[in-house]
Amino acid sequence: MESIRELFRIGVGPSSSHTMGPKKAAEMFLEKNPEAPAFRVTLFGSLAATGKGHLTDWAVLQVLGEERTSVLWKPEVELPEHPNGLQFEALDANGQPLDTWQAYSVGGGAVRGADQGHQPPEQVYDLPDLTAIMEMCLQTGLTYWEYVERCEGPEIWDFLAEIWQTMEDALQRGLSAQGVLPGSIGLKRQAWSYYKKAKLSGPDIRQTGLVTAYAMAVAEENAAGGVVVTAPTCGASGIVPATLHYLLQTQDPTHAEILHALATAGLIGTVIKQNGSISGAEVGCQGEVGSACAMAAAAATQIMGGSVRQIEYAAEMGLEHHLGLTCDPVDGLVQIPCIERNGCAALRALSRAQMAFLSDGSHRIPFDEVVQVMRQTGHDLPSLYRETSTGGLAKAYGDRMRRGLQQGGC
Repeated sequence: MESIRELFRIGVGPSSSHTMGPKKAAEMFLEKNPEAPAFRVTLFGSLAATGKGHLTDWAVLQVLGEERTSVLWKPEVELPEHPNGLQFEALDANGQPLDTWQAYSVGGGAVRGADQGHQPPEQVYDLPDLTAIMEMCLQTGLTYWEYVERCEGPEIWDFLAEIWQTMEDALQRGLSAQGVLPGSIGLKRQAWSYYKKAKLSGPDIRQTGLVTAYAMAVAEENAAGGVVVTAPTCGASGIVPATLHYLLQTQDPTHAEILHALATAGLIGTVIKQNGSISGAEVGCQGEVGSACAMAAAAATQIMGGSVRQIEYAAEMGLEHHLGLTCDPVDGLVQIPCIERNGCAALRALSRAQMAFLSDGSHRIPFDEVVQVMRQTGHDLPSLYRETSTGGLAKAYGDRMRRGLQQGGC
C-alpha cells in the first residue's frame, strides 16, 4: 500500500476530487507546456455535472489563466477509467492542438494520467489489508501506529504534526466564523451557534453539541474554500479532527498520542483507498464519510486504550453502518447534506469506538469484507447517486426550487 502522505493532503476546499485534483492536474500539464499560447480543458462525467458548485473551473483557471483557457462541460460523457475525467489540450496560435492529455481525479486530491493505466503508486506498506496487519500485530505485539512508523520511518511524525496543526487551525477558524457560505443556496454557518449553545447546555446534550460544532466548523471552512486536510477527502474533512479534538478536551491525551491516533486513522483510510475507494463519484458518500467515520472510530478507540482487535472492530462498524450512503450534493455544492453529515458521522465514530471498547473485539464480519462490500455497493449505485447532483436530495431540492419559481415564490 502507498504512504499515508498520499491520504492526508493539505489544500483548499471545497472538494479534493473536484478542486484539488483538477488543480494538480492543471499544474502537471502546464509544466509540460509552459509556453503554449492557449489551453482547452474538457470536463467529463461527475466533474462536469457538479464542477460549477465544486469550483472545478475556478481551480483550473487559477493555474492555466483565464485569458488563455476555455473550459468545456460534458456531463453526459464518462471516460472509461473513472467518473472524474478531464482532458487538457495545449493550443497553438491558430487553435490547433500541440499536446493532449487525459487524466482522472480519483479521490482525495490524487491524479492519475490515462497513460498510466492502473499502475500502482510507490508501495510503502508490505501487507495488503487490515486482516494481515492485525494478525502481524497480534503475533509481534506491535500496535498499528508502530507498524506505520516501521514502514514510513520516524520522519512521519513531523508530517503528522503538521497535519494535526492544520486540522486544529481549520477547526478554530470555523468555530469563530459567522455569516453565509458562498454559493447559490445562501446557507448560514452554524458551528459558532452550536458551540456557544453546547457550552451552556447540560451534560446530556454537551457531547452532541460540541462534537457537532467541531465537525461542522471544519466542514464549513471547507465549503468556504478554506485550508483543510483531506481525511480522507475534503467533503469528509471534519470527522477525524472533530473526534480527536473532543477527546483532547475530555481525555487529555498527550500530543504524541494524538499523532499515534492520526497514524492509525491514516492506515485505516489507506487500506480503504487501496482495496475499495474514497471517491464519492465512484462509490457515493459511503467512500467519503463512511471511510472518515471508520478512520475516526479507530483513532478514538486507540486513544481510549483499545486493543488492535477492538480498533479493527470500531473501524468495521464505522464503515459498515454507512454502506449505501449516496452522494447527492444540493446544487453541486459541498454544503447540503455534507456539512451536517460530518457532524453525524463524528458522533457515530465516538459511539462505535465506545461500543468496540465495551466488547472483547470479536465480531462476525471482518473490516476487509466491509471494504469489498462498500466498493461493490458503490458500483451498483446508479450514477445519479454518485456526485452528479441529478438524484436524491439534489433532485428534490432542485424540483422544489423550480416549482417555487414557476409559482412566483422566492
